[in-house]
Amino acid sequence: MSFMYDIFFYSPWPRRALLRQHHALQCLGRAVASVRLRSIATHRLPPHADEASLYVHWPYCLKRCSYCNFNKYIPRSQNHGVMTECLQKETQTLLQLSQVSRISSVFFGGGTPSLAQPSTIAAVLETVSKNAHLSDDAEVTLEVNPTPAGKASLKDFVLAGVNRFSIGIQSLNDDHLRTLGRDHNSQHALLTVSEARTLCPGRVSVDVMFALPGQSVKSWESELEKLLPVCDDHVSLYQLTLERGTQLFKQVETGELSVPGDDVTADMYKSARRVLENAGFCQYEVSSFAKNNAVSEHNIGYWMSHQYIGVGPGAHGRFVPRAVGGAQREARTQTLEPDVWIREVQRHGHGTRRRIQLDHHGLLEEVLVMGLRMNEGITQQHWELFSPEADLQQIFGMSENVQELQAGGLLILNDRGLRCSWEGLALLDSILPTMLLELETFFQSRVSAETQTFRET
Repeated sequence: MSFMYDIFFYSPWPRRALLRQHHALQCLGRAVASVRLRSIATHRLPPHADEASLYVHWPYCLKRCSYCNFNKYIPRSQNHGVMTECLQKETQTLLQLSQVSRISSVFFGGGTPSLAQPSTIAAVLETVSKNAHLSDDAEVTLEVNPTPAGKASLKDFVLAGVNRFSIGIQSLNDDHLRTLGRDHNSQHALLTVSEARTLCPGRVSVDVMFALPGQSVKSWESELEKLLPVCDDHVSLYQLTLERGTQLFKQVETGELSVPGDDVTADMYKSARRVLENAGFCQYEVSSFAKNNAVSEHNIGYWMSHQYIGVGPGAHGRFVPRAVGGAQREARTQTLEPDVWIREVQRHGHGTRRRIQLDHHGLLEEVLVMGLRMNEGITQQHWELFSPEADLQQIFGMSENVQELQAGGLLILNDRGLRCSWEGLALLDSILPTMLLELETFFQSRVSAETQTFRET
C-alpha cells in the first residue's frame, strides 16, 4: 500500500463523508481567497525547506486485487531500462527544482515495487546521492508482495541499498486472501517476513487488514495473536474500504459477500489496539504501532508536514520549487498513466501533471489533518513553525464545538498543544470536519476584520 494518494489515506474509518465536507470547506473559502492571499499569506519559506523525503512510485502489478483502486497497471510487457532511466531523470529534475540539500528518507511504493529490478532501486538511490545528501543510515523502505518471487529478491534489494521492508501480508487467513484476490498465501507471507527479519532485523513492517468479509472480532483477534510471534517491530493496520468500481465492491453490493457493520468494525479496531499494546507495541499514529522505537521515519515526515518529493506515475509531492523563485509550497501530482508519464519525462525531464500553490490556509489544513493522526498530536512549537501569527489556542480555544469535544474526552487542547485522546483517535474522521471548519472560520474572521479596517482607513 502506498501512502500519499491523498492526505486522508491510512485512516481506519470510511473517509467519503470527510472528503465531501473538506471539499465543501474548500469551496466555501474561494470567495475570500484573493483577499486572504494578499493579507495573511506567509511570504517566507515553509520550515525544513532545505530537506525533503522522497517517494518513488512503481506502478506495475502482476494482477489487480479485488479491493484495489490504486494507480497500478498490469503490463503486457515491461522495459525495465526505460523505466529506470525515467525514474532517474525525474528524480534529478525534481531534486534540482526543489534545491533541497538533503534527502531524509526514501520510500519505494506501488503498485508492487518488489517487481522492479534491484538495479533500478540502486540507480535511483545513486541519482539521489549525486543531487543531494543521502546519509548512509537514512531509512530506505521497499514495499514487498510476500510471494516466493518477492522473498527471493530481498537479499538483492538490500545489496541495492534498501534497509527497511514493508510487507503487505494483509491477512494470515487463506480464505480471506483468496477473497481479496491476493497472489500469496499465509505460508508465503510467514516465510517472507522471516527472511526479511534476517536481512533487516528490527526494520520490517507488516500491513494487516481488518473488517474483511466474514470476519468477526474473535477471528480477527485470533489472527493477530498468530501474527505477533512472527512479526518484527512494526505493524500497520488498515480497515478495508469498499471502493466503487472494484470487484469486491460489486460482490458486497449484490449480496454475494457481506462485511462487518460499523459497530463491529469499531470493536475490531479497539481490540487490535489492546492486543498490540499487550504485546509491547506502542501506537504512535492512527494506523501505526511500533516497539523498540522502530517507527517509520518516512511516514512521520508526512505527518509532521515536512516536504516530500513524489517521483513516478501518479506520485504526489509537497515542496517549494525554489529553483524557479518559488517561496510557497506546491502540491504536485505526476501523470497517472505509465506510458504517457514516460513520454513526458523523456520530453520535459518530469511528468508533473498538476501543480497547486498552497496558500497559508491550505498549508495549515494539511498540518492540522496530518498532525492529529499522531498520538502526540501537534505541539505549540510545531504549529508555530507554520503559523507564527496565531497559535492553537487563538484559533481553536474559544470554539464551543472544540470545547464540546474536550468535554467529551475526545480532544485535548492545552499549553503543550492539540491532540486526540485515546478514544478520540479512534473517532478522528468525525473530529476532523469540526477542526477544519474552525480553522476556516478563523481565517474568514481575520479577512473580515482586515477588510473592515481597510474600509475605515
